[in-house]
Amino acid sequence: MLETSARLLRLLSLLQQPKEWSGAALAEELGVGVRTVRRDVDKLRNLGYPVDAVSGVAGYRLGAGASLPPLLLDDEEAVAVAVGLRAAATGTVAGTEESSVRALTKLEQVLPSRLRHRIELLQQIAVTPESGPAVQPDILLAVAATCRDHQRLRFDYRNHDGTATTRTTEPHRLVHTGRRWYLVAWDLDREDWRTFRLDRLEPRIPTGPRFTPREAPDLASTIRGVASGAYRHQARILVRAPAEQVADRYGTHVAAVTPIDEATTLVETGANSLEHLALHLGALGLPFEVQSPPELVDCIRELTTRLMESVPPL
Repeated sequence: MLETSARLLRLLSLLQQPKEWSGAALAEELGVGVRTVRRDVDKLRNLGYPVDAVSGVAGYRLGAGASLPPLLLDDEEAVAVAVGLRAAATGTVAGTEESSVRALTKLEQVLPSRLRHRIELLQQIAVTPESGPAVQPDILLAVAATCRDHQRLRFDYRNHDGTATTRTTEPHRLVHTGRRWYLVAWDLDREDWRTFRLDRLEPRIPTGPRFTPREAPDLASTIRGVASGAYRHQARILVRAPAEQVADRYGTHVAAVTPIDEATTLVETGANSLEHLALHLGALGLPFEVQSPPELVDCIRELTTRLMESVPPL
């Protein structure tokens, strides 16, 4: 006969199968009497598992509760869940990226090595469409773990101009924009909040000591850093239109949109080329004034001249 704790786990595994079990069938599977099954069912209920009684067959099934209790997964199920979470973490399902990373971090922490190897193999041979710069899953999970555990993180970082630096940070959270992953962290050397692209980041192991989390920046500051800080060129533009109208032309990860008054909006954005910024402003369809950088004004003038020269005379 199984020990009580092992028997409860076995009973829970049986009840998680999509079927209804009679008390006699469960007793036969567990090698105990029907009365013992009833006591074990009560113990599971006390632990928060919603075990429903099935009328007519004097049996049981696992129902839906107010909260999700721990689940028992076999090897095939664990691999399937991990692969699905990795796919969701890359942005294939909008709005689930960050929660998928958190769930995957918890799952991989307890996976046996034999299952890790199977998941890595599937990851190597699977082909998924690229929506942005690739981030290695191990890096994504390592950074997510430091955010969760409030551990300092040192990493080698490649800036937008290709220069390499070593940063020491207190990681706060991961942000996914639909194309890229970013780390929002307190930079200890610069004594300020910074955003870092994960595809340019290489963590140094082991991680640092634990820290007490600081008060995090507001969402607007995070968006501003993601929208412009990670690019070679940052721009500030005054647009002569209401903020609602301007926001319709930009995604939250593309620009920070701040209303100045009812008819004027400040846009803070960035790009790796001035030409890209100039073309985007030309297609904006709204009157604007470039505040910075002055090189963008020169680029717009040069681009306007080239376009005019390419148009045949009427």
